[in-house]
Amino acid sequence: MPVSRTASTFAPPVMEARRWLDGVTHPDHRPLLNVSQAAPVDPPPAPMREAMAAMVLQDPETHLYGPVLGLPALRSEVARQWSASYGGTVSASQVAITSGCNQAFAAAIATLCTEGDEVIIPIPYYFNHRMWLDMSGVKTVPLAVGDRMIPDAAAAAALITPKTRAIALVSPNNPCGVEYPAETLAGFRDLARAKGIALIVDETYRDFDSRSGAAHDLFADPDWDDTLIQLYSFSKAYRLTGHRVGAVVASESRLAEIEKFLDTVTICPNQLGQRAALWGMKNLGTWLAGERREILDRRAAIEEGFGMLADQGWTLLGCGAYFAYMEHPFAASSADLAPKLVRDAGVLLLPGTMFMPTDITQGARQFRVAFANIDRNGIGTLFNRLSQTVY
Repeated sequence: MPVSRTASTFAPPVMEARRWLDGVTHPDHRPLLNVSQAAPVDPPPAPMREAMAAMVLQDPETHLYGPVLGLPALRSEVARQWSASYGGTVSASQVAITSGCNQAFAAAIATLCTEGDEVIIPIPYYFNHRMWLDMSGVKTVPLAVGDRMIPDAAAAAALITPKTRAIALVSPNNPCGVEYPAETLAGFRDLARAKGIALIVDETYRDFDSRSGAAHDLFADPDWDDTLIQLYSFSKAYRLTGHRVGAVVASESRLAEIEKFLDTVTICPNQLGQRAALWGMKNLGTWLAGERREILDRRAAIEEGFGMLADQGWTLLGCGAYFAYMEHPFAASSADLAPKLVRDAGVLLLPGTMFMPTDITQGARQFRVAFANIDRNGIGTLFNRLSQTVY
């Protein structure tokens, strides 16, 4: 019997991890520490919610279909801010708004690939990217990374075949948190251009990059849109996770193809979410800078306090944006240890096996910690619990 598209991939990892909570009680003195998901749990800031309430009440178009490629004013604002922050030229016609960044990736792949094509992705990878490639009949080609969890363009070149259609990178990275150097991204751009394939760069976490100034100069290239497809999410910046607003920045011809995909899936992005994102871009710059400082402080707390775990054989492989990626010292697989940590330590995190193909074994020694929703005190508590748990 033929296998359906959805049956060709694995179950959603975050939903699987939540099932580990079933039947487990957490005493008052040790409440659950949930570091499994990289999404803010707090609502948008109060001024944004007030503005959104006014939109619902006063703007009738908030409740209607809109343009498939998104609110023109939001597309223009993205283009304006991107041109300024990256030191290049991005026009509104090169920006499309999507129903979250996952849809941006799905739409891009739909325009690039057909059955049996290949996409190169560094491992560990963002599992939803792998899931969509599976369901599209596209082969995921894993690219090993070095000790700093940074991929190498020369290594990727050896993996390119006549079926390769794109290389997909995430920076700052999910799950590792590492920020890819500008020269690394430029090297991948040059490789992709030389081979006539696309370079997809998912910058969902760009607002929490630790570097000052532009993280890369890809948009400074006047011909950037012959190769580059950039993805973005408003969810992390403005806590709009439930409103599903993302963006894809690419050539006009690419967006014409993406429009076909979007029109048959959602028709248009969420109208309220788009208006909220636009309001946030225009009014919450100072607030967002404060959010970035807080995330960078949590990153510093991870790096400063990790010695407690390092003394017991743990290794911090990567840290940045919302993530810390760690190697544990135990003989058992992280896939088996993660459910035990829920019961034994009151910690819900994701095993590295969820970010790797099943035939690659490194993930069994690794965990991802998403620290978007725990502060310095919570990070200290996390380290204490992990250091007291031995298998």
